[in-house]
Amino acid sequence: MSIDIDRILLEFEMLPNYDTQIGLQTVPGITDPFYATGRITDKNHNEEDFTEFLFDLPYTNSILTNLKVYRARVMNMKPKTCYTYHQDWSKRLHIPLITNEKCFFVIDDEVSRYPANGESYIVDTTKVHTFVNASLENRIHIVGCIN
Repeated sequence: MSIDIDRILLEFEMLPNYDTQIGLQTVPGITDPFYATGRITDKNHNEEDFTEFLFDLPYTNSILTNLKVYRARVMNMKPKTCYTYHQDWSKRLHIPLITNEKCFFVIDDEVSRYPANGESYIVDTTKVHTFVNASLENRIHIVGCIN
């Protein structure tokens, strides 16, 4: 499936301001767009519970539905930053929107780059991994959980 990144970025212009993450999906009864962010162990829900869309983003939501993604978030990685080594509960689907060659994952000590070329990528984040933005620009991905 080819994804129209420009169309997604145009829809994202209506999102509220956020610094590093904002949820695109939530659990029934919760409308806080930041509830889906952060560690799932700090929530009263499982990742699979995050299935309701928070925003009227017809194209983006249709892509996430077709790809069977849950707990989708927009993640903005600031320049010159990285995450700790960690493992997630499930694999992640990434849709790179803004990135460059100085942004990369390290998964089991192997470096992987995912360009913003209209593709989605399944990343096995159940393995020990980190992400590095060694550039001077923000890196923005849609990140969602998959089975």
